[in-house]
Amino acid sequence: MPPQDNQSPDTKNVVLAVLLSALVLIGWTVVADRFFPEAAPKPVTEAAQPAAPAATPGTAPAIANAGALVPTATAIAAAPRVAIDTPRLKGSINLVGARFDDLVLPDYRQTQDKTSPPVRLFSPSRTTDAQFAQFGWVGGIAPPTNAQWTADRTTLTPSAPVTLSWTSPQGLVFRQKISVDANYLFTVEQSVENPGAAPVAVQGFGLVSRRGAAPSAETNVHVGPVAVLQDTLKDSDLEFEKLREDGPQRQASTGGWLGLTEKYWLAASIPDQKASINATFQYAAGQYQADWLAAPVMVPARGRIATTSRLFAGAKEVNLLDAYTEAGIPRLDKAVSWGWFEIIAKPIFHLLDWLFKLTGNFGVAIIGLTLIVRAVMFPIANKQYESMAKMRVIGPRMKAIQEKYADDKLRAQQEIMAIYKTEKVNPLAGCLPILLQIPIFYALYKTLLISIEMRHQPFVLWLTDLSAPDPLTPLNLFGLIAWQPPAFIALGVLPILLGVTMWLQQKLSPAQLDPIQQQVFSLMPWLFMFFMAPFAAGLQLYWTVNNLVSITQQLYMNRKYPTPATPPSAAVIDVKPTPAKPAGPKPTGPRPASRKRK
Repeated sequence: MPPQDNQSPDTKNVVLAVLLSALVLIGWTVVADRFFPEAAPKPVTEAAQPAAPAATPGTAPAIANAGALVPTATAIAAAPRVAIDTPRLKGSINLVGARFDDLVLPDYRQTQDKTSPPVRLFSPSRTTDAQFAQFGWVGGIAPPTNAQWTADRTTLTPSAPVTLSWTSPQGLVFRQKISVDANYLFTVEQSVENPGAAPVAVQGFGLVSRRGAAPSAETNVHVGPVAVLQDTLKDSDLEFEKLREDGPQRQASTGGWLGLTEKYWLAASIPDQKASINATFQYAAGQYQADWLAAPVMVPARGRIATTSRLFAGAKEVNLLDAYTEAGIPRLDKAVSWGWFEIIAKPIFHLLDWLFKLTGNFGVAIIGLTLIVRAVMFPIANKQYESMAKMRVIGPRMKAIQEKYADDKLRAQQEIMAIYKTEKVNPLAGCLPILLQIPIFYALYKTLLISIEMRHQPFVLWLTDLSAPDPLTPLNLFGLIAWQPPAFIALGVLPILLGVTMWLQQKLSPAQLDPIQQQVFSLMPWLFMFFMAPFAAGLQLYWTVNNLVSITQQLYMNRKYPTPATPPSAAVIDVKPTPAKPAGPKPTGPRPASRKRK
């Protein structure tokens, strides 16, 4: 490969374009998310809503939200309820409509403050942040959406299911037997008893509904309606905006699941996996809804039918979603937005999670992950640093060749290639470790970005949340001045250390022979310092520790292959590599007569 400073001007422009494109690709996502966030959706006022549309044939009923908005506590107190009391869920089931509309997650706080209220996932329909789930039936004999049910218990616990009952004017008895596990999964057995002399048809449904769009998350993190239908994940075509602009989306499926997701939370309605359903995703009157409607089923005269559905309502914990997937909920683990790099990101997460359980600190776990990755890549990295050290040694000879053959670029390239061959230097040796690090770096980025296990996890001192940017900046004297710098200059301590360690790496590496390219590369550490500032502190920690390990290896190799203290002048350097002795042709002709002994 010819040296960089012997490249044509067009080639140099391509190199610079690639570098700038890489910076744009890395930085634009962060800049767009941090400095140009999407406007939050305007809250929908109840008075501005038209009447809820009637149910479309083949879909579940739309939920009316008539009336003025009221505080959550007022709405909860206004209806009879069955309490929900589990180790990980608190709340209640509304007996008016048999809705799951009051649910909080006591394991998770809204902020890092330990006195902060727990995360609320479900709220009643007449509240500002309304979100709820419901199961039932459609048809003239089915319970209306505002039917008042009767409960056989006052509290639902993992060891005590609750059965809700409602009797139609025709005498049909509808029941919902609700049970819950120790985590976030409700199981609802829906049954219909027909005491009459004629069969009747019923259609079961399940839905998840919310007022307004959920807050948008970072790029490549899906927020909004989500589903697995016909064993296929559907998310990107179910954005809030697309439902508003394109109208309802429908699809038939056998089993599967559907619901609404946020960055860390999920509410998913799961029908019987053998049932044929029509799934619908729609927006109307300021409300988003994901629902399914099962095929009609005949309840025989003096007979009974029953189906079982489930509801997941909780945090998107990776190991828990994996367990539910293995238990029969198809691809529920896909609710976590791993993206294309799932094949790498998920193993990285499991390794990081194992290290966390071993050490009790996610910052220490990230350092351990860095050292494990570097240990695995040590043979390749060692070759890289060995070649870089040798490049420093042969640098003066290469410089002399450039000066000697300044008017003959082709000859200069040939001579330098001969040096590479003779000295066994691979100028591309540094590319492979970098290429191998890219997917690992991106996998860690996704893990820190989307896994709730990293949410609000501290490291040491001021680093109280590794999933958020480093909050400490010298621009306000590390918090001593009551002033928050603008986001684009709010450099934390870790990004500064990252830039400094990148600069040290460059000082230990062979200089670019082209002075223009050297100037471009010399700016990279400080550019990356700004680009990395908005990223999660855990990612900055990984990169900084990785740089320190690289510096250690480079120092060792530079000591092993020292550069001459005072390089000789170009005039006295032998620009020709030392050739190996050629294996010449064997001599031909008569062999010389051997000398006779006297």
